[in-house]
Amino acid sequence: MHPDWLIPDWHARGVGAVMTTRRGGFSQPPFDSMNIRVGIGDDPQAVHDNQRLLAEAMGVTPVYLNQVHGTTVVRLTAADLKSGAPIHAADASVTTKHGIACAAQVADCLPVLFAAPGAVGAAHAGWRGLAGGVLEATVKAVCEAAGCQAGQVQTWLGACIGPRHFEVGTDVLEAFQVDPVKGSPWFRVHADGKWMADLPGLARDRLARLGVASISGGHWCTADDPARFFSYRRDRTTGRMVAVVWLQ
Repeated sequence: MHPDWLIPDWHARGVGAVMTTRRGGFSQPPFDSMNIRVGIGDDPQAVHDNQRLLAEAMGVTPVYLNQVHGTTVVRLTAADLKSGAPIHAADASVTTKHGIACAAQVADCLPVLFAAPGAVGAAHAGWRGLAGGVLEATVKAVCEAAGCQAGQVQTWLGACIGPRHFEVGTDVLEAFQVDPVKGSPWFRVHADGKWMADLPGLARDRLARLGVASISGGHWCTADDPARFFSYRRDRTTGRMVAVVWLQ
């Protein structure tokens, strides 16, 4: 593993997990250097090399999704590793199979990793997916796959845009059913018709309400550290990082 990548500080036995940063890969500016997403203007060979480097470092193969800011969760199997397998249009995945890594690609949205006895999962949680219930759907899928309760699920929040930089409007408050007058602990008034939103705080609150007892991470701001993290809101044209989890 590259020494700059993030390793979850949870105590999930038999589980491997990591989140890449922008360092350690082959891509040239403005995608420098560990961009793992194709189709955004980067050299396809560089992206392929970055994905290969990551897979070799983990010893398993990540299954990337076509993320659509929704709440669909897919169950990954060995069929997803076959050449020509269709790419799922989904924002979260779970698996009970060894040799497969669940993956969430991000450049400001919040990646959330899940570990339970015999099952793992990953969710891409931007504000739309978070408001729509992607974390609730993923916890349910992980619990069904593992045959456990939410209290047995461990979660880790990766790097995302922090509350000092994530300015939103009334549409986001409405999505979370927050009264602009009464307010919320996760939305701070910033200007007329604008608030600063706390994505990790919103995620922790939702996970806790589901009964998830172990919630760690969520302390890094992508917009705050251009040397370490990609940030779409900050740079617009930029790469993508990935948070991955797998059964060892």
